[in-house]
Amino acid sequence: MTRIIALVIMLIPGIFAAIGIKLMRDVLFGLLISPFPYLWLQFLAGLFLFIIGLTFVAGFIFYRDRKHNKVQPRFKSNKKKHEGQ
Repeated sequence: MTRIIALVIMLIPGIFAAIGIKLMRDVLFGLLISPFPYLWLQFLAGLFLFIIGLTFVAGFIFYRDRKHNKVQPRFKSNKKKHEGQ
């Protein structure tokens, strides 16, 4: 059950990123979607949705890889360094 919940949590930002890409693509073709009065506002909304979705997914993958020690040494957490200070 927890894996299904995790999948749903990962799908939501992925859908936001896909909607953001679609909004930006529509601006390139000059298609204005109804809630936006200007093309530039539609592009900024699409860019915002894309960045938020991508950041969430990338952060989740980075956190998971860090937990399983699959990252480069410079990205590993430095708990031992901060304990002595």
